[in-house]
Amino acid sequence: MKPLAIKDDIYWIGSVDWNRRNFHGYSKSHMGTTYNNYLIVDEKVTLIDTVAEEFWGTLKCNIANVLGDRKIDYFVINHLEPDHAGCLALAVEKYQPEKIYTSPMGQKAMMAHFHYKDWPVEVVPTGTNINIGKRNLTFVETRMLHWPDAMLTYCPEDKIAFTNDAFGQNWATSERFADEVDRSKLEELMRNYYANIVLPYSPVVIKTLKALEEMNLDIDTVCPDHGLMFRGEDCAWAFKKYQEYAEQKPKNKAVIVYDTMWHSTEKMAKAVASGLAEEGVSVRLMCMKNNHHSDVMLEVFDSAAVILGSPTHNNGILPLMADMLTYMKGLRPQNKIGSAIGSFGWSGECVKVLTQWIEDMNMELVEPVKVKHVPDHDTLSQCFDQGKAIAAAIKAKLAE
Repeated sequence: MKPLAIKDDIYWIGSVDWNRRNFHGYSKSHMGTTYNNYLIVDEKVTLIDTVAEEFWGTLKCNIANVLGDRKIDYFVINHLEPDHAGCLALAVEKYQPEKIYTSPMGQKAMMAHFHYKDWPVEVVPTGTNINIGKRNLTFVETRMLHWPDAMLTYCPEDKIAFTNDAFGQNWATSERFADEVDRSKLEELMRNYYANIVLPYSPVVIKTLKALEEMNLDIDTVCPDHGLMFRGEDCAWAFKKYQEYAEQKPKNKAVIVYDTMWHSTEKMAKAVASGLAEEGVSVRLMCMKNNHHSDVMLEVFDSAAVILGSPTHNNGILPLMADMLTYMKGLRPQNKIGSAIGSFGWSGECVKVLTQWIEDMNMELVEPVKVKHVPDHDTLSQCFDQGKAIAAAIKAKLAE
């Protein structure tokens, strides 16, 4: 994709990765991603972030399309992750910038990644302003959103915020702005990105949004490092969505995450689902043999309850459930009700193991159900009643 003028003398010069299918451990199916970076042409030409190293050729071409033979004076590096700073060493060598601006933690990350000796790095803590000619740039540290080095760059003259990973989505498109695509798909992908990457840092998101509000920044364009940019009223929409995501208010919804060996646990899962549905709770059943853990996490994200199911396997649980629970626990979902189901042949540890995971994730526990070998009518009735009990707990939580 060719460079795109966002505003006068400010350009998107990123790359579209149509074939990326795995990102930070989560699957994006057919959606791909973009690596957005930006160029400001002023008295001091300023490059904001780079792209993944495999797109170095595209970056050079885009810069040449905008600048011709004119040099780049400054680099601003908002985030040192390789999908954004992968070309940094190559770019420093080629363009020989006068200064490289980054956050205090960014300077440490830059040294750890590139082991440089003589780069002209200048640390810019929150509140630092630099002048590049007609424009000024203000820097705001956004630590742990989602790396310690994260930083936002704001240009008051153009009311534009370069937000690195915040407000991003993984979506390879020929369109560049949110108002050019289907809103429901955009929201789904932004929520997916949040649920699988930003979720553990929700307290930081809330703190950062409040700090930005207190700074009273006038923003009419938001430029993340992945996916579509936001302009006009869509900026407020993006901020509102992040506030909503960070608050993690559950919906009247439950997700049953399970794996099964000879279908006994699956039968139990369906009975629990029937009990939930009987009480008007929206239910998702997700077998780990057929669903990627990132797709499951998207459903867990806004669910009020998470029911875990597995038979006993080698005195524990099935490996796909262990994988899912490791992933889920790391993302630290909040405000959840939890319960467990499982069948066993002789040792019977499955429900105990699943319950421990529930307790470790600080979920409100509803009494689990387990059965030896194959559930009969009485056991399935017990599972149905378990679903109704979980539904009651959901209603109580939503009424709080």
